[in-house]
Amino acid sequence: MSDVIDADGFRANVGIVLIHREEVFLGRRSGGRGWQFPQGGVRSGESLEQALYRELEEEIGVDKAGVDLMGQTERWLRYRLPTRYVRRHQHPVCIGQKQRWFLLRLKSVEVTFDLERTAEPEFDSWRWAPYWDPVREVIYFKRPVYARALTELAALAFPRGAHPPLPQWWNEVTARGGRAAPARGD
Repeated sequence: MSDVIDADGFRANVGIVLIHREEVFLGRRSGGRGWQFPQGGVRSGESLEQALYRELEEEIGVDKAGVDLMGQTERWLRYRLPTRYVRRHQHPVCIGQKQRWFLLRLKSVEVTFDLERTAEPEFDSWRWAPYWDPVREVIYFKRPVYARALTELAALAFPRGAHPPLPQWWNEVTARGGRAAPARGD
């Protein structure tokens, strides 16, 4: 099976926000290459939910029975890869990702994460992080999508409207010309 890349060059992808209480799972990319949420490509013939649960199990060793699906972003959220990250030798060429983000609540804190389910693990370490921190932790070109996904999913994560306040660094990290950087959706 191959990943789905649309006619515009965007690879279909699922993003996973795994929450426990007010904190979210954050994995350190293997080799210490930054922190991010679990995510991965949608394979040809695979539904978004199938990709979600496959990636959850492959990347952190948690199966569907260990989580509650709280919801997802309404639209695809897109980001373009910086030119140096575009793999021009692959066909079709992927210029970025379009992601559907899912919010999952961990059913039990007693879960054991297994980061070595694949021959090339995505993560070599993990931690619980305050809800908004991943926006600051992720590589710069993914920040607008992380900000938009967490903002949209906050109402589901904190249904009584009691989500944590935005941190003091929020505007500086997410701003372009003083405004939050928008992520294109369709």
